[in-house]
This record gives sequence, C-alpha cells and structure tokens, in this order.
Amino acid sequence: MKTLALLLVLLLTGCMVGPDYHRPDVAMPAAYKEAGNWKPAEPRDGVPRGNWWEIYDDSELNSLVAQVEVSNQNVVAAAAQYRQALALLGVAQAAYYPTVGAGLAVGRGQGSSPSSTVGTSTVTPGSPIYNIVRPTMGASWEPDIWGQIGRSVESSKASAQASQSDLQAALLSAQSTLVLSYFQLRINDEQRRLLEQTGKAYERTLQITQNLYAAGVDSRVDVAMAETQLKSTQAQAIDLGVQRAQLEHAIAVLIGKPPADFEIKPTNGLPTLPAVPLALPSALLERRPDIAGAERRMAAANAQIGVAQGAFFPALTLTGNSGYQNSSFSQLFTLPNRFWSVGSSLAMTVFNGGAFSAQKNAAIAVYDTSVATYRQTVLSAFQEVEDNIAALRKLADETTAQDSATRFAAEALLLTQNQYQAGTVSYLNVVIAQATALSAQQASLNITGRRLLANAGLITALGGTWKTDAK
Repeated sequence: MKTLALLLVLLLTGCMVGPDYHRPDVAMPAAYKEAGNWKPAEPRDGVPRGNWWEIYDDSELNSLVAQVEVSNQNVVAAAAQYRQALALLGVAQAAYYPTVGAGLAVGRGQGSSPSSTVGTSTVTPGSPIYNIVRPTMGASWEPDIWGQIGRSVESSKASAQASQSDLQAALLSAQSTLVLSYFQLRINDEQRRLLEQTGKAYERTLQITQNLYAAGVDSRVDVAMAETQLKSTQAQAIDLGVQRAQLEHAIAVLIGKPPADFEIKPTNGLPTLPAVPLALPSALLERRPDIAGAERRMAAANAQIGVAQGAFFPALTLTGNSGYQNSSFSQLFTLPNRFWSVGSSLAMTVFNGGAFSAQKNAAIAVYDTSVATYRQTVLSAFQEVEDNIAALRKLADETTAQDSATRFAAEALLLTQNQYQAGTVSYLNVVIAQATALSAQQASLNITGRRLLANAGLITALGGTWKTDAK
C-alpha cells in the first residue's frame, strides 16, 4: 500500500524537467534610420495582411499572384511539410495515453485441466492433452511524471508552428518573386517600346540624310552614321526579347504552368507606384513569417533540453492484462475461465558512459544555435527594410534630377536637328544629340523601374503590408 501511495503522489505531483522558454531579447531601434520624414504606421498585428500586391492596381498582376498559392510547387511542398509537422504533433500527444492491445492464442497443452495452465501446476505422466484457446487484452501506460512527454509535445507544437511560418514564408517569397519578375517584364516592355519609337525617328532621320546625300549636300559618311545608329537601336530592341522570354518563363513556373503554354502580352505603361506606410520595428517582428519561424524553433529547441534531461530520471510503467482460457469455445467466456493481472515497474539507466549528459549538452548547443539564428534573422530583416527605404528616398531625388536632364536632352536634340536641316551644323552633332537623348530617356525609365522594384522589396521586407486605410 505504501508503494501504491507513493506512485499516486508521483503521478499527481509530476514536474516538468528542463528550462521554461523565454524569448531572448533583441536590440530594437526606436525608428528606422533611413525613414527620414516618412511617417511610421502604428503596429496592427491583429489585422490580416490581405492581398498586398493589389496596391499596384494591375489586374493582370492580381490574376497571376492569385494562382501562386494553389499552383506553385514550392508552396505545395511547404504545405505538405506543415501537414507532416501536425501529424508528428499528434504522435507526440498520443504518448499521454495508455497503449491497449488484444490477441488470440490457440495451442495444445498437457495437464490435469485446461484451467491449470493459468497458474502453476505439475504435469504428471499420462495427463490428458487438450486444446487451449486464450483471447487476451492488455494495456500499458507510462505516466509523464517528469514532464518528458510534455516537453516533447511542447517541442512538436513549436515545430508545427514554425512549419506553418515556413509555409507563409514560402508563399510570401513566391508572391514577391512573381511581382518583381512581372515588374521587370513590364520595364522590359517599356524599354523596347522606347527603342522602337526611337528607331522610327532614326528611320526618318536616315531618309533625310539619304535625300541630302543624293542632292550632293551630305557625304556618304553621314549616311553610314545614320544607318549605324538605326541598326544598333534595332539590335538593342531585339536583345531585350531574350530577357523578356526568360522572365515570362520564370512567371509561368511560379504559377505552376509549363512555359510553352504561357504568354503575357505586352502593354503600354508601368504599374502605379504607391506610397508604402512604414511599420515600427516591433510590428516588423510580428509580421515577418521567417522571424516568427525562427522564434518558434527556439522554443522547440528549448523544450528538447527538457526531453534530454528527463532521460536521467526513472521511468514508471503501469501494466494490466485480462482474458479468458479454455479448451472449448462454447464455455470460453464464463467467469471460471477468466484471468487478470496488474503490475508496475520502475526502471532507470544506472550507467551509459555519459550518453545522457552528452545528449543534454547537444540539446543546449542546438538551442544556442537557434538563438543566434533568430537574432541574425531579425538583424537581416532590419537591414532589408533600411536598404529599401534608402533606395526609395535616393531614387525619388534622382528622378527629379534625371527628369530635368531628359527634358534638356530632348530640347537639345530638337535644336540640333533644326540646325542640321538649315545646314549650320554637321550630322555628327545630330548623332551625338540623338544618343544623348536616348540615353537620358533610358536612364529615366531605369530609375522608375528601380523604384518599383524597391517598393515591392520594402513591402516584402515588412512581411507583407496592407493598404493605408486598413482598419
């Protein structure tokens, strides 16, 4: 009775071995250094992110990104891994419950009676031989006295949450990659349109030069220069087709389609460039799925320390068996043929060469690694935000300067062409003015494209944002 009482006390006062989890501190700046006059948004961790790509007001982009979640194979694989993590959590939780089994044994025995085989009996020569039928049911249960199962469940739950974060991170990464690829494709279309328009202007200039050459005003050198400039521009336009095809193929794979069956038709103009509200750093930690995943892996690693520490303590196992035994099925399930047994065992490893200590030290090292990974993930997230904020701020200033340069280059080209037709300057001046004007236009378009990419990069770095009027 004293032993039973002691076991009940252990069951009721079971403790959790190992350290309880506490999230490590991370250096948190009060604001982004590169934000300047940007107005920070208030943290809204309870508000869904929504379809953040819709702020670019591009219906085709919206249609493409909507296909990522169901068709992108990386996202499908991450979803399967999340289901696996949930299943492993179920396996860990099953250890809380007893294991019940059933069996049926049929054989032959010798003794004074079938029931004698239940206990102990002496078999004498000439004893009858009879059939034995024994259906049995048994159960065993290992109570979680030291909290080892609890720590295992805690670790599995944190791992499942980390896997869910991995799924969200894979989805966000695929969405962001598609948005960036789509923007690059549209920038490519605008560059090609600019070269085609410039090529048409060069064709008119070439015709004028050929006419002047036929009239004996211009030399063959002027015609050759005009031809060279036209063909070079046409070659640049053709070369853009290589990049566009590759971007189109990349988008097809992102939405789970064979590149041969997918096409995006060229359009005029670029998506709108929206203003992005900046979140405070504390909100960033809650919104980025990669940071959330790293934090949950710390919790899982911390719980594994408790699992390893629980191996030092004895394991209590409670068992019970019950069944029937007889030589005849007709009289099998009667009270005289029933038997049962209950018992308990307490076992622990006395010596294993320090294996348990080594396992615990390994678990602690894994936890320390996860802490460093978490802190590095947070620092990298801050860097990504600061980089894109700086890019947007600097590119906005560069746009103002480049727009002025583009206007002056266009004015200079117009004046030079008029002077050339009036015969006051050579054709070389026209070539230089044309090249300068084209270069200025290409630079303006390039800056606009970089601002779009930095804008989408900032939204991704913030973990996906919402419209400024979200409540």
